[in-house]
Amino acid sequence: MTSQTPSDCLFCKIVAGEIPSDRVAESERSVAFRDISPAAPVHVLVVPRRHEPTVGALAAASGDDLADVFRLAARVAEQEGVADAHRMIVNTGAGAGQTVFHAHVHVLAGAAFTEGSMV
Repeated sequence: MTSQTPSDCLFCKIVAGEIPSDRVAESERSVAFRDISPAAPVHVLVVPRRHEPTVGALAAASGDDLADVFRLAARVAEQEGVADAHRMIVNTGAGAGQTVFHAHVHVLAGAAFTEGSMV
């Protein structure tokens, strides 16, 4: 796993407002913004404000922050009108496609997904 600190983490900079993003929702613990390279018509990233490298590390550090990420992801799906047809994806580690080592969930929708295809 690639190590990133909050000072060099892209998502920490987005959360802090140092890098602009198309925010769609936020809570006290999490922020949701549109992916700059969407894999589906709706592609929103939900990240905790707390820097942890993976969702597993976030779960170990703060169950409250982890739960908030998923609550906000559900709220985003509702807001985007895709509450009954969306996919949430979590990549853990470079081998699984994680490129930013700050825990996050992808909310994807607006395309016909099949069980054999992840996006």
